[in-house]
Amino acid sequence: MIQLLVLDVDGCLTNGDIIYTSSGEEIKSFNVKDGLAIASWIKLGGSCAIITGRESAIVYKRASELGISHIYQGIKNKYAKLQEILKEENLDLKNVAAIGDDLNDKRLLKSVKLSFTPNDGVDEIKSTVDHILNSKGGKGAVREMIERILKDENRFDEYLKIWD
Repeated sequence: MIQLLVLDVDGCLTNGDIIYTSSGEEIKSFNVKDGLAIASWIKLGGSCAIITGRESAIVYKRASELGISHIYQGIKNKYAKLQEILKEENLDLKNVAAIGDDLNDKRLLKSVKLSFTPNDGVDEIKSTVDHILNSKGGKGAVREMIERILKDENRFDEYLKIWD
């Protein structure tokens, strides 16, 4: 059973665009449907980890809103960071699903039980993962991943009941 979701930010939770204001502030756009699915996953007892190569205060804010317990930014070796999380959570790679879209995600994606990429992930990642999603990054890809896992584990009805 999948217990931990590992999420990349740019290109997965967002569309990958990095926008700066004239004062140098960074702007990112997150999909509210992804957020609802993440919050639901956590309500069902699952854990989430954000492991991203960039750093942004906006990511901390969004992760906090959703109740994501593990937030790691500026990470060069995502696989090594995942190993630390697994040790802390007393989990195994067979309990992990991950989503990534680019080369810096490849080692991590190859190591987990279930791996996903948005429809606009790079070709090298598409050839690596278990599932290429229909949705693009920042356009519901994380929700699609979560719902697919819950359906495969016969937990989708439990997910729907959260909002009854």
